[in-house]
Amino acid sequence: MIHPQNAAPQAAHGQDGPPAARAWKLLARRARELGFVLAAAAAGAGPAAAQEPPLGTDVLGLLIYARARSPELGAARQEALAAAERVGPAGALPDPVLRIEPMNISNYGSDASPNLLPWRVGQTKYTLMQSIPAWGKRDLRRDAAAAEATQADARAEATWVDLSARIKMAYAEYFGVFGKERLTREVLALLSRLEQMAQARYAGGLAAQQDAIRAQLEQTAVRTELIALESQKQAVHARLNALLARDGAAALAEPAVLRPLPAVSVADAASLAERARHHNPLIQAELARLEGARKNRELTQRNRYPDVLVGVAPSQSGSRLTTWDLMVEVNIPLQQASRRSQEREADAMIDAARSRVQALSNQLLGDLGADLSGLDATRRTEKLVRTQLLPQSELSLQSALASYENGKVDFATVLDAQRQIRLARQELLEVQVEGQNRLADIEKILGEDL
Repeated sequence: MIHPQNAAPQAAHGQDGPPAARAWKLLARRARELGFVLAAAAAGAGPAAAQEPPLGTDVLGLLIYARARSPELGAARQEALAAAERVGPAGALPDPVLRIEPMNISNYGSDASPNLLPWRVGQTKYTLMQSIPAWGKRDLRRDAAAAEATQADARAEATWVDLSARIKMAYAEYFGVFGKERLTREVLALLSRLEQMAQARYAGGLAAQQDAIRAQLEQTAVRTELIALESQKQAVHARLNALLARDGAAALAEPAVLRPLPAVSVADAASLAERARHHNPLIQAELARLEGARKNRELTQRNRYPDVLVGVAPSQSGSRLTTWDLMVEVNIPLQQASRRSQEREADAMIDAARSRVQALSNQLLGDLGADLSGLDATRRTEKLVRTQLLPQSELSLQSALASYENGKVDFATVLDAQRQIRLARQELLEVQVEGQNRLADIEKILGEDL
């Protein structure tokens, strides 16, 4: 279980120092990322690009492509940069104010005509004023802005984590559709062979014509499935291209391999939950929001103390500065009812942020347990199908084919054996795709690859 009251200070300061320092580190990191993307683009334009595998053969190439070109991710990164740029101004002093007051511009009491020039009026007063917030307010404003920058950076990372999970799932579905299409074509070839066998046996008077007709009917049904698979493949192809910010009809290579499933199980839930606590960007964003709410509450409490306005005011008569004045101005915080309301609002925002952290943590940890259980089930199912069900189905089909050729079984038995091995292979593909989806969900919760 994640305890927000203990986790928030760690998220606010951690190992990277105070929030303001982390905001400047964010700018540097984003600059390095931009340099990496530009270097990758430049390298891709050279001869080495021709040696890279075509896009679509594995999920890693798709992720690299999307990270460099996704406009969704680019927008989130720019928002994070904009938030980081607000940290410095948040703690800066307000701009000073210069006031110029020409007095007696009508030159009353003298022979001079009215004038606006400072040295041709009775007297001109210059006042230079600087507002100085109460002690600690500037640091609190800077820390609150740094917490917002950390939150924006975490949201940008959450955007990438979500996008990468969708790409992983779409690629797994793409792989599954290709596998089903390949399997269906193999079944179609097998049915064609069975039709020829049935016709040969019918010509020899060893079987009924109904066997050949049933084989033809099965082929027609399989061709119908091929049409549906082709449509599904085009839909997944377009969706995958959309996730990559490419034209929906842009070419993608045939998927070649799936990622191996890591050896994790429900027993690893506690260690993975700890990783999620430290790396999940949504949790980090909520912790940053909680830290920002705390800084805003401290700032609201500091508003009980007055701000100071200091100034210096020389006066000019003719071409000479004749007198100098000093001024100090203090606002009087008398509206206590208003400030108490603002403080209660800040307290409510802290409680709301803390509850959001707890609710998100509970949801993610619950999803993590379910996904770990599902991943373990898919791994065991895949092993069972691959080591037992498929070999048994293949033996059953081979036995049925040999027995049909010898006239020991009817054609329906052969078709049943064919359907059985087909279902076993389809189940293997579905289990593999399900395992990849579970893995993508777990990595989305962790905020990083396993």
